[in-house]
Amino acid sequence: MAEINTAVYDVIVVGAGGAGLRAAIEAHAAGAKTAVICKSLLGKAHTVMAEGGIAAALGNVWKEDNWKIHFRDTMRGGKLLGNWRMAQLHAQEAPDRVLELEEWGALFDRTKDGLILQRDFGGHRYARLAHVGDRTGLEMIRTLQDHAVAQGIDVFMECTVRHLLTDGGRVAGAIGYWRQSGALVLFRAKAVVLATGGVGKAWKVTSNSWEYTGDGMAMALEAGADLIDMEMTQFHPTGMIWPPSVRGLLVTEGVRGDGGTLRNASGERFMFKYIPAFFRGDTADNEAEADRWYEDKRNNRRTPDLLPRDEVARAINTEVKAGRGTEHGGVFLDIATRRPADYIKRRLPSMYHQFKELADVDITKEQMEIGPTLHYIMGGIRVDPDTAAATVPGLYAAGEVAAGMHGANRLGGNSLSDLLVFGRRAGQAAAEYAKGATAGRIDDAQADAFAKRLTEPFERQGDENPYAIHEELQNAMQDLVGIIRRREELEEALAHLERLRARVARVHVTGTRRYNPGWHLALDLENLIGISEVVARSALMRTESRGGHTREDFPKADPEWGMKNVVSRRRDGRLVLSTEPIPQPPADLRELIGEDKPQEKVATGEPAIIGGKE
Repeated sequence: MAEINTAVYDVIVVGAGGAGLRAAIEAHAAGAKTAVICKSLLGKAHTVMAEGGIAAALGNVWKEDNWKIHFRDTMRGGKLLGNWRMAQLHAQEAPDRVLELEEWGALFDRTKDGLILQRDFGGHRYARLAHVGDRTGLEMIRTLQDHAVAQGIDVFMECTVRHLLTDGGRVAGAIGYWRQSGALVLFRAKAVVLATGGVGKAWKVTSNSWEYTGDGMAMALEAGADLIDMEMTQFHPTGMIWPPSVRGLLVTEGVRGDGGTLRNASGERFMFKYIPAFFRGDTADNEAEADRWYEDKRNNRRTPDLLPRDEVARAINTEVKAGRGTEHGGVFLDIATRRPADYIKRRLPSMYHQFKELADVDITKEQMEIGPTLHYIMGGIRVDPDTAAATVPGLYAAGEVAAGMHGANRLGGNSLSDLLVFGRRAGQAAAEYAKGATAGRIDDAQADAFAKRLTEPFERQGDENPYAIHEELQNAMQDLVGIIRRREELEEALAHLERLRARVARVHVTGTRRYNPGWHLALDLENLIGISEVVARSALMRTESRGGHTREDFPKADPEWGMKNVVSRRRDGRLVLSTEPIPQPPADLRELIGEDKPQEKVATGEPAIIGGKE
C-alpha cells in the first residue's frame, strides 16, 4: 500500500465521454467532490464517433412529434426487450437535455425559422435528430468538457481503472495505474459512476478504438453487479471496407438520412427484397416511389435503406454471402447520384474528408464501399431506471456500459440522448448517495491483491505474445459470435476462449512499467476474454432471433423470450447465467407500444407504414 498513490473524493466518474462528463457535472453541481478519470485523453471519447445527431422529440421539423411517439419507436426498435421506464424517461427528458446543451454553448444546424434542425434516422417515425452537420458527437464533447473544466472538476487523464474496491458489499473506491509512468493509484470514493463504454475491440471489424475493452462491465461483474442481455450486439450496417487500414471505421447513418442508398455490386437497391410488405405494387416502381416519398415526405415514410440497424446489417450480410457484394466483401452506399456536391460537403463534411483522405474516394462523385462493423453493445450493467444505480450499493452506470434503454437494438441517435439523460441521473443519484454515506474502509489485503494482479505480467514465466492472442480473439469473435450465430459455433467460441485464457496466464511482459503497451494489452486481455465469454454464453442461452442477436438455428423471435432478460453474475469465482422477467409497462404505455399496424392504402395508392416499417 505504501507504493500506491491515493486520492480521495465523494464521487469518481470512470470515463470521460458524454455520459461520464454529464454525470460529473451533475454530481459536482449537487455539492459532491468529484473527479473524472479517463483511459485516454480528455476529448477522445467514443461519443465523438456519434456523428448523425441527438434523438429528441423537439418537434421543430414535424410538429406532430412528441415523447410518446419517440418512446414507442424506441421500444419497438428494441424489439420490446427494453426497460419501459428507461425508454419513458429518455423520451420525456431528451428535449430538455438538448436545449441545456444549447444553453451551454452547443451550436446546432438551424431551420429557416432559427430552430434546431432535425434529420431523419432509421427506425424513427419523424425526423428528430438534432445535429451539427455530421460532427454532432464532437460538438457535444466540446460543450460538455468545456463546461466541466469551467466548473473546476478534477480530471485524471491516461489513467486506467482496473478494479473496484468494496467494503461489506458496497463500493469503497477503485484501483488502477497511470499509463505513462506505470505507477499504481488508488481512489477512495463513496460512490463510483462507470461510463466506460463497450467491448468492441473483441471483434476484428469494429468502429471502436483501443479503449473499448469491456473494463466497466468486467469491474462491475467482479464486484458483484448484474449484467443483462450481453448477447445483444449491434453491427452498424455501414463501416468503411477499403483500404484495410480503415476497415470498420464508421460511416454515419446521416448519409442515408440525407438520401444515400444501398446497392449491391450489380447496382441493385437490394433492401426492397428484405421488406416484402414495405412497398406495394410493381417491383419496378419501388425505387421511383421511394425517391418521390423521400422528396415529398407528406406521409413521412422513409425508404427501406433507413430501417433499424439490425435489419439493414443482416440484409447486407446476406447479399455479401450470396456473392452479390463488392470485391472487398461489402456493398455500395451511393449519395453522389442523389445529391449535389455542395449539399454533400455542407451536410456531411466529415464523411467527405474521411473518404477523400483515407480511401482516396470523392463521395460527391463516387460510391462508398461499406459493410457491417461491430459498433455498440445494448447489453451491459443492470441499473435502476430512475437512479442509474447498479445492484451493488454505491455503484452507478450510464451510457453504453449500462443496459436496459435500448433493448435488443439501439436506434441511431438514441445513444447521445441516452448519455445526457442517464448521465445526469447517475451523477445526481451518486452525489445524493455520497451525502448520506460514510467512507468505506479500504481493505489493505484486497488492495494489495489487486496491485499484485496489475504487475503480475512482469513476473510470469512464459513466452506468449499478447498481440497474437488479441488477434486470435478478434478472429474468433468475428467468425463465431458475429452477425449470424448458431449453437455449434458458439460452443466452439467458448472452447477457444478457454484456451486463450490459459495462454494469457503465460504472457510475460518485458521492460519497465513506464509506458509499456504490451503490459497494457496483457491486462486488457483479461477483460476482453472475460466479457467475450459473457457475450457468447448469453448468445447460446437465448434460443431465438431478436434485434442484434440472430440465431441461424432459431431464426424466429419467440414471444416467451421476449419477456425475459438474460442475467449474468459472478458467484464464488464462477460465471452464472439465468433468466428473469422483464418489468411490464402500465396499461397506458402498453397501449402506445402496441400501435404497430400497417395502415390501409391511402388515396394516392402509396402504402403508409407506422414507424417506417411493418
